[in-house]
Amino acid sequence: MHESLQPAIDGGALSRRRPRRRGDLSTMQLSAFLNLPSILLIIAVVGYPLLYAAWVSFHHVGIRELRTGQAAWAGLGNYAAALADPAFRSSFVHTVVFTAISVALEIGLGLGVALAMNMKGIWLARGTAVVMLVPWAIPPIVNGILWSFIFNSEYGYLNDILLRLHLTTSYVSFLTNSTLAFAVVIIAYVWRTTPFSALLFHASLQGIPHDLYEAADVDGASAVKRLFGITLPLLTPTFLAVLVLRTLFAFLVFDEILAITYGGPGNSTWTAAWYVYASAFFYLKFGLGSAAAYLLSVATGLVALLYIRLLSRRAEYA
Repeated sequence: MHESLQPAIDGGALSRRRPRRRGDLSTMQLSAFLNLPSILLIIAVVGYPLLYAAWVSFHHVGIRELRTGQAAWAGLGNYAAALADPAFRSSFVHTVVFTAISVALEIGLGLGVALAMNMKGIWLARGTAVVMLVPWAIPPIVNGILWSFIFNSEYGYLNDILLRLHLTTSYVSFLTNSTLAFAVVIIAYVWRTTPFSALLFHASLQGIPHDLYEAADVDGASAVKRLFGITLPLLTPTFLAVLVLRTLFAFLVFDEILAITYGGPGNSTWTAAWYVYASAFFYLKFGLGSAAAYLLSVATGLVALLYIRLLSRRAEYA
C-alpha cells in the first residue's frame, strides 16, 4: 500500500514544490509564442501576396495603376474575360492533356522502376536507387535548359545522334512543330518527376510482407498473378497518393515551358500557369492574370477535393 501510493505522493509533492507562478505561460501560450515568428513570416510571404492578388483580380490594373495605386473596380469582369478568352480555354485544355499524359507516364514508369529496384536478382537495383535521385535533385529550370540543348534543331544532341545513325537525313525541328514541342515538354517533365513516384512505390514495396509471396509460390502462382493478386492491390493507397500529388503539381507546370518552348510555337504549349504569366508580364494585364490564377486555383482545389473523396472512400472500405 505504502509503495503504491509513493508515486502519487511524490508527484503531489513535486507539484507543490513547483507551483505555477503568476505570469508563467501555459503550454498553449508557449507554443503560440514560439511559432509566432514562423506565422508572421508565412503571412508576409504567402498571405499578403494572396490577398493582394485577390484585390488585383477585382480591379483594372496596369502599369499606371501599379504606380499610382489607384485602380478602377472591375468586379467579376476579369474573371469573365478570362473565361471568354479562347487562349485561356485552350491553355486549360493543354493543362488537362499534359496532366493526364504526364501523370500516367509517371505512375507507369515509376512503378516499373520500383519493381526493378525491388528485385534482388538484379545487381544494379541498389545503385539505381541512388541514380534515381539525380533528376529529382535538378532544379526544374535547369532541367528544362538541359532538354532544350538535347532537342535543339541546330546543335541538339539528339539530332546529331539521329544523323550519325542515319535515321534522318536532316535536322528535325522538334521545337517548331506543335505536337513535337508539346511532347518534348512532357518528356522533360516526366524525366524529372518520375523518381518521386518510383521512390514512393519502392518504399511501399518494402512494406509488403514477404510471407505473402512465399505462400503464392507454394500455390504455384506465376509472377503475373503475384503482381496483380498481391503487389498492385496492396499498393493502392500509394497509387492514390501519387495520383493526388503528381496531378496537383502537373497542373502548375511552368519551368520546363519557360526554358524549352517559351509557350511556342504559337500558343501550342501554353498551359494555364503560362497563361497567367503571359497575361501579367507579357500583356501587362495584371487584373486578368490574377483572375486566371485564382481560376486555376479553384480548378486545382476541385481536383484535390475529388481525390480526397476517393481517398476517404478507400479508407472506409479498408
